[in-house]
Amino acid sequence: MAEAIAEAKRCLNCKAPQCKKGCPIGNDIPDWIHELSMGNIGNAMNIINAKSNLPAVCGRVCAHERQCEGHCVMGKLGDHINIGRLERFIADFDTQMNLTRRPISAKTRGKVAVIGSGPAGITVAGELARKGFNVDIFEMEKRAGGVLTFGIPDYRLPGNVVDSEIEKIKQLGVKVLVGVTVGPDITVDGLFDNGYDAIFMGTGAGKPKALDIEGGDSKCIMQAIHFLRLASMYNNKVIRRRDIGLKTNSRVFIVGCGNTAMDAARTALRLGAQEVTVVYHRGIENMSALRAEYDEAVAEGVKFLWYSSIKSIRHNPEGTDYLLAMEVEGVVTDMPADKVIIAVGSRPASRIVSTTDGIETDENGYVITREYPFGMTTRKGVFAGGDVSGNQATVVHAMANARAVAESIASYVDAINLLRTIDQQ
Repeated sequence: MAEAIAEAKRCLNCKAPQCKKGCPIGNDIPDWIHELSMGNIGNAMNIINAKSNLPAVCGRVCAHERQCEGHCVMGKLGDHINIGRLERFIADFDTQMNLTRRPISAKTRGKVAVIGSGPAGITVAGELARKGFNVDIFEMEKRAGGVLTFGIPDYRLPGNVVDSEIEKIKQLGVKVLVGVTVGPDITVDGLFDNGYDAIFMGTGAGKPKALDIEGGDSKCIMQAIHFLRLASMYNNKVIRRRDIGLKTNSRVFIVGCGNTAMDAARTALRLGAQEVTVVYHRGIENMSALRAEYDEAVAEGVKFLWYSSIKSIRHNPEGTDYLLAMEVEGVVTDMPADKVIIAVGSRPASRIVSTTDGIETDENGYVITREYPFGMTTRKGVFAGGDVSGNQATVVHAMANARAVAESIASYVDAINLLRTIDQQ
């Protein structure tokens, strides 16, 4: 507490706060830091809650160095305010002491179904619940959280933190139905038949891209999002160690250099890999991973091959199972490998689109949305946001997009309810 308050007192409380401009959701950062500096944690939490549905998550996984902290004027002196840690401290303290008591709004404005319980889905659900809507979340997994639960390693984002944030959303009156896959189990048409006024698709982009090379269909290849999901399930004692598909003492190559690649690399080492090497076709200055994530990966022993790419994969007659034809700065060399993990992006699955008439996608499978009503798909009453609509970025960017869509959904449902009243008269 003393350390947090001392850090908060360093804030200059700028009249034109650059930190707020650097935050994708426009968090009122100086205001809640000022409250914290006086020990008013409840007030600080209320200010944060006005803009964020996932403060304990954002305090851990946001790209602070590129966003709020990167814009802090104190950073010019080489000592920015530790905004992320302060947000995490407030959110964790609020959870531990059970401080927040948000009144449940009367659910009189309509009924909305949210598909997916990742950052976008949780944000839409929380925003609409506060506005007086009945909201039900449909999650295909047995545990809610989406990418927060299955795509981010526990050492960066503990599962109990995600569970606590979801519990706070439930306290607003939101129902979370797990183990329900929209498409096979219930269709969009079925949801409308059940009385929902609008539907939000926040299903993410869980279908991985392929590696277009000779041997690109090799059994040694695993997608990073699938690997991280299996690792999460193993850590939660859902599956056995051997079910992950990664032997101990393996030589592992990671293709890609974003934060997901860093997560996969560090997770592979923690699961007993002998050597993990990140393969990236550009230089360190071009990587999309945060510098802090890269530094931590290096500290744990991850190696990096810059200006490199895998040209082919073939079976190895001796030693490791496979040989990679690796081109590094124009020179091709054979390198032994046991596993190749791909972290070069993904695209949406088609479970919902293929079972619903009227939802159009672009050539890459992303759901097409309108500017007005913002976020509505080509199917009336069906909205989409986050990764599924091509807005692939960080957790907080998904939240920012989802907040805007939630506003649009509220306006849309109000309008159709008004038209129903007029028709009845």
